[in-house]
Amino acid sequence: MAQATSPAGDIVGTRNRWYLGLLLVAAPVLLVCWLIIYPIIAAVVQTVWVPDADGVNRLSLESYRFFFSDGYSLANLWITLWTTLVCAILLLLICLPIALYLRFSEGRLPAYVQALAIFPMFVPSIILSYAFIRVLGPNGMLDILLNAAHLPKIRSPYLTPWGPVIGLVWDHIPLTVLILLSGLGNVSNQSIEAARDVGAGRLIVLWHIILPRIGNSVLVAASFAVLGIFSAFTIPYVLGPAAPEMMGPFMQRTFRELYDPTSAITQAVISFGFCIVFGLFYVYSVARNQRT
Repeated sequence: MAQATSPAGDIVGTRNRWYLGLLLVAAPVLLVCWLIIYPIIAAVVQTVWVPDADGVNRLSLESYRFFFSDGYSLANLWITLWTTLVCAILLLLICLPIALYLRFSEGRLPAYVQALAIFPMFVPSIILSYAFIRVLGPNGMLDILLNAAHLPKIRSPYLTPWGPVIGLVWDHIPLTVLILLSGLGNVSNQSIEAARDVGAGRLIVLWHIILPRIGNSVLVAASFAVLGIFSAFTIPYVLGPAAPEMMGPFMQRTFRELYDPTSAITQAVISFGFCIVFGLFYVYSVARNQRT
């Protein structure tokens, strides 16, 4: 005979599971607080609580006033926002067709396409930058081929704002494709076949059936791309122009070359402020997805 469980036993079991859940999340939460939350709070305090001429710490927003009144700092922030926006749009335009092809195609060719799409994930950023210079830089492979074909030279994107755009888009293709491909797994073949049976074309199916079901995945992919691109350092540092420069190289140069840690930390806090907005989109998407 099966033993009956008492309500008191159920309550004790529920409490044990609750304590177990807290123990499981305690370590990562403490690690996040130690490595992320605390440095952020310390950075904000260090930029607003600064010593005056007498050496007494006082509340001051001078470093932020300087940043938002300095033309060079604003130009660097603008080029970072422009690069991030352009890269995010290009990534969605490039990766969504690839993900659609991989989801609804069969055979060996889609497997090869997926391998090529994921390949940049295994290439370090410094190697990517070096390959970019060797191929698209001045007197690179493209210049040699154009010269051999007696065609006019093209202006190299190296050391222009488009250099980091090309490198960052290529570097973020794998993660974007994988996220979109995961979202397309929620689209059933039956719903698409039913739409086609009533005469819906490919664009109608894409707009009314596929895109509404992968909206969260698109938002997550865009959020990850924006966060990675906004905080990028190696590719913008190697491929980008000296001025204006993206926030990553700007912070490094302010700290290492100008010996101004307060301004560098201020730039980091401002960058974090922009990134947290996009991070909230990701959190909202995850929360909405769990509710549904």
